[in-house]
Amino acid sequence: MEYTRLGRTGLKVSRLCLGTMNFGPHTSEADSFKIMDRALDLGINFFDTANVYGWKKGEGVTEQIIGRWLAQDKSRRDKIVLATKVYGVMGDGPNDRGLSAYHIRKACEDSLRRLQTDHIDLYQMHHIDRETPWEEIWQAMEVLVQQGKVLYVGSSNFAGWHIAQAQAEAAKRNFMGLVSEQSLYNLAARSIELEVIPACQAYGLGLIPWSPLAGGMLAGALQKAAEGRRASERIQQQVEKHREQLEKYEALCRELGEKPADVALAWLLHNPAVTAPIIGPRTIEQLEGSLRALEIKLSDEVLAKLDEIWPGPGGPAPEAYAW
Repeated sequence: MEYTRLGRTGLKVSRLCLGTMNFGPHTSEADSFKIMDRALDLGINFFDTANVYGWKKGEGVTEQIIGRWLAQDKSRRDKIVLATKVYGVMGDGPNDRGLSAYHIRKACEDSLRRLQTDHIDLYQMHHIDRETPWEEIWQAMEVLVQQGKVLYVGSSNFAGWHIAQAQAEAAKRNFMGLVSEQSLYNLAARSIELEVIPACQAYGLGLIPWSPLAGGMLAGALQKAAEGRRASERIQQQVEKHREQLEKYEALCRELGEKPADVALAWLLHNPAVTAPIIGPRTIEQLEGSLRALEIKLSDEVLAKLDEIWPGPGGPAPEAYAW
């Protein structure tokens, strides 16, 4: 396994991040335990979850599964960098969501209880809260850091200007602010190259791409469809929308002798702004298969072909659309 620093911090994380969104809804608790065990064996030390995962309002199903796994062997906690998120709806009350100091405090306590730990290594804001001032958000996060309940703070689904705004306000308070941003990023979704990636690089944030395989579309969707495997209606629609591109993409992958999913991950890992793509395996086989991406080196010629098939916005702003 390869490791890299999380943004401008001294913290070392694996180049692949174990996403746990499938734990509970699609992967049984027993199989989730096996996947986490195997991830540790493979050297993956970066685990990502969220209080809303499990999709049963207020229950934090996935966090509970991770907590029970951690409780089985107390030594596991010190072997992983544990990341979770706050923002989503966790109850029926008006303050059971968002980034108010009130909700941040309660959500953190609830996550700690479910995860059966005394601290969260990376506490991420799952979305921007346009109704809560930064002075309130940062004060709440500062308290959690001072109490030792949170070590680092990250964002998710922020625009570039949100990152700039957050860091400017944190600097006023002599607070470290954000150390990472978790964004939708893959070959078929490259809009963050305009503003978000430049912001991350300018402010020293690690970039953690979610949905690196575009929900499975970049994992050989055409081949799987031909073999009769079922896919969700949403993926079927995406496949039809991008069929011409997918035909060229999967043909290029066959030419390279690599699986489409591995090439998609390798493309992300090639970007120096990327810390660790989030892989969300449902099975141990999917987990182990992801490691091949670490070994693939894409030539300039192949990267140029990928740009032709999956064109980005043209680079960072404003050069992408102005002189």
